[in-house]
Amino acid sequence: MAIQWFPGHMHLTRKAIAERVKDIDVVIELLDARLPGSSANPMLAELTGHRPGLKILNKQDLADPARTARWIAHFNALPQVRAIGLDASETAPARRLIEACRALAPNRGGLAKPMRVLICGIPNVGKSTLINTLVGTRKAKTGDEAGITRLEQRIVLADDFYLWDTPGVLWPRIIVARSGYNLAASGAIGRNAFDEEEVALELLAYLKQAYAGQVQARFGLQEEIADLGDEAVLEAIGRRRGALLGKGRVNLQKAAEIVMNEFRSGGLGRVTLETPEEFADWLAAGQAAEAEREARKAARSRKVRPLKGDDLPDPADNPAASS
Repeated sequence: MAIQWFPGHMHLTRKAIAERVKDIDVVIELLDARLPGSSANPMLAELTGHRPGLKILNKQDLADPARTARWIAHFNALPQVRAIGLDASETAPARRLIEACRALAPNRGGLAKPMRVLICGIPNVGKSTLINTLVGTRKAKTGDEAGITRLEQRIVLADDFYLWDTPGVLWPRIIVARSGYNLAASGAIGRNAFDEEEVALELLAYLKQAYAGQVQARFGLQEEIADLGDEAVLEAIGRRRGALLGKGRVNLQKAAEIVMNEFRSGGLGRVTLETPEEFADWLAAGQAAEAEREARKAARSRKVRPLKGDDLPDPADNPAASS
């Protein structure tokens, strides 16, 4: 199943970013440290042009620290990009983003040329929490739900440092199938856009290979889950947590909710659902599939295209037909 979620307000956000970025010095993109590749919005590159970018891997306290380090190194190797890890609830580390922005735009600063920064990110990535930490007050609404912030906000962090906050935004078409599942598992996509049982099974398929010990310990499973099928693991978790229907049957919907809640809250321990190398492979496969889809679409379009005047045969080219 392909997971897509692009509510109407996201179209407005896209337009707002395109307009605002004309006067921006640095673009901050807040990423989920547990899925840095999947939570990076490819649409931003088109909207922000060649502006310097700061990648903040947020919620790093929930992510695998070794994998976070690999992702930070990956982003820092890109031109005009810096990356830092952050737990948005910590005041001191949060201030590091101001220093990083000044390093990316050293010619900006002072009242004559104040630093102008745009902060973007997918829904539910922790943007509002970070901003509230920076300013020390509840300037932005927060909540564990996709799409809380709906309006652009201008926030003054210093006399010469202006920050524009935008609503969380995804992109119209998610071409990396794995990214759709990871985004859904993280809470970035609205619940009505996906089947929770399917997403939980995909999540378990990855976790049982990369973090089997943590899953077994959290749910008290006796079986070696790496050797079990995905649904068998979900059923075992449902039984351990009492998610049962009549006659001892497991309520798989309830078990799926338990699995995703444990992941989102950090109950499974520090886990990251992708490495830079894995995401590169997924992206290449997604781009190839998308190219094939576009080619088939173009071929169908050519077949059904109605003949226009210029396309009709000229009788002069076929005298027999006109006699």
